Amino acid sequence: MKTKIFFIIFSFLFFVESTAQCAMCRAVLENEDGQATAKGINDGIVYLMSIPYILVFGFGFFIYWKYFRTKKE
Repeated sequence: MKTKIFFIIFSFLFFVESTAQCAMCRAVLENEDGQATAKGINDGIVYLMSIPYILVFGFGFFIYWKYFRTKKE
């Protein structure tokens, strides 16, 4: 138990900032004038990020609906 708490505190206190783009993507996004590609990539990132949250919420709602709702008589 103590090692888990230590790891959690250590993880929050010491983190490394990193960039997650490849060199080619970064070069294309920085050099484009209209920034249309950058907006498209940002929209794609938000879309890909939202799907797991929607699935987890749906699964949690299903569990709640199945086990914790009150039955009407």
